[in-house]
Amino acid sequence: MSVAFRRDSDEEHREPRFELPLPPGPNLVTQRGYDLIKARTEESEAAIASVSNDEHRAELQRDLRYWRTRLATAQLAPVPTGHAVAFGTRVTLDQGGRVRVLTIVGHDEADPGSGLIAFGSPLAQALMGAEPGENIIAPSQADGLRVTSIEPA
Repeated sequence: MSVAFRRDSDEEHREPRFELPLPPGPNLVTQRGYDLIKARTEESEAAIASVSNDEHRAELQRDLRYWRTRLATAQLAPVPTGHAVAFGTRVTLDQGGRVRVLTIVGHDEADPGSGLIAFGSPLAQALMGAEPGENIIAPSQADGLRVTSIEPA
């Protein structure tokens, strides 16, 4: 039979679905971050149980694999002292007269719009180890940053 008359399956025309990428490095989390990952895992499990569409179920199962992996590899970071910028600290910065408060957290907890930045981000890496009163030159920051205070989050 000619190829022109062959019916391709619907699967041949779909975009491939890849696993959700895991951030590189250790999966450090705060207690809040661990609780968020656990909640997302439970939500995904509940959603799979209630869905009947196979395509949607496959997407939810992919998400669940991600969240289960993140839960299994989570490493609860010790509570920082607050003497220097570290994972789990809330840092107050002066950026040319503008005050910014950032908390350094795990990748899954990060929400830059809310002031939660991932410990692997360039800004967090530039701040690590800084102490109050120290000036920092950070990537993608036109002005320098001055650390005004640090406290455990």
